[in-house]
Amino acid sequence: MSHLLFEPLTLRGLTFRNRAWVPPVCQYSAENLDGVATPWHSVHYGSLASGGAGAIIVEATGVTPEARISPQDLGLWNDEQRDALAPIVDFMHSQRAAAGIQLAHAGRKASTYPDLGNGNEGSLPESEGGWETLAPSAVPFPGLDTPRELTEPEIGETVAAFAASARRSMEAGFDFVEIHGAHGYLLHEFLSPLSNTRTDSYGGTPENRARFLLEVVDATRAEVGEDVPVLVRLSATDWTDGGLSLDDTAQLSGWLKEHGVDLVDVSTGGNVMAKIPVGPGYQTSFADGIRKQADIPTAAVGLITEPFQAEHILATGQADVVLLGRESLRDPNFPIRAAAALRHEIDYKPTQYLRAYK
Repeated sequence: MSHLLFEPLTLRGLTFRNRAWVPPVCQYSAENLDGVATPWHSVHYGSLASGGAGAIIVEATGVTPEARISPQDLGLWNDEQRDALAPIVDFMHSQRAAAGIQLAHAGRKASTYPDLGNGNEGSLPESEGGWETLAPSAVPFPGLDTPRELTEPEIGETVAAFAASARRSMEAGFDFVEIHGAHGYLLHEFLSPLSNTRTDSYGGTPENRARFLLEVVDATRAEVGEDVPVLVRLSATDWTDGGLSLDDTAQLSGWLKEHGVDLVDVSTGGNVMAKIPVGPGYQTSFADGIRKQADIPTAAVGLITEPFQAEHILATGQADVVLLGRESLRDPNFPIRAAAALRHEIDYKPTQYLRAYK
């Protein structure tokens, strides 16, 4: 029996072996505050690749030092960082998984303690390695320091930083890139009227608020070429009156499609404190809405934990891909387990583990 979860998907010049992908999940494991990948990243991403994922998107990776969420984040602003990622990409390829990377700038939510369950929260003081944060406007995220408003020349410099990181991602061997425009980080901050109170060409109208993201998309495309898929992660709603809505994000997704984006990774929230009705698959309706309104492929994410649930999302046309974040941390072999549950034969179980599947 055929199942959409295991049907290949082609975006531009890249064919993914299935539609069960791993989204970016921060590991906060770069040591020495230099943004360089460590053995932890090799084992983590390697296990996900051998577990059968169609694609793995490496965690939010800072395009500049101040773009990181925490000092323990990965970076891709220099060649040492690129070279540390290259063997990880090579191993993912050896397991026939597509390798992607999320390029990011944390904006006003940068310079925080790493989320490692140690009880530390809030902005990291400069005495402990913190730095000044940047945003579209000097509007703080609750509980964090007030950021400095980016100047227009600094916006141009940040666009160039995204482009340079995109170039390094190609040099490291990545198959595709994702631009982080969600979860209250810098590009989302520009998109949302709740955090963008500018009166210049990057504020006010929806078109102006989208200008920065579209410039990043265009610069990224120029670096990666025409055959490489470019994805964008968006928060479809701010879950707050006066913030972004599904219709706003669908309109933006249409513009992204015109600028050559191949798939929208649909999440929600993160820009302001909000009451979010969390439950299994609680965000899939947004992926569905954007897919239909903007006529662009989408990925659904958010408490997708069961094989039949994942198949249902695809079979009912709500999305083209399912992203399994926390579930992949609990079970790096989810795609292999899902194939068994759906009674679907796959040919990419690791030969070293075949005795476990007899």
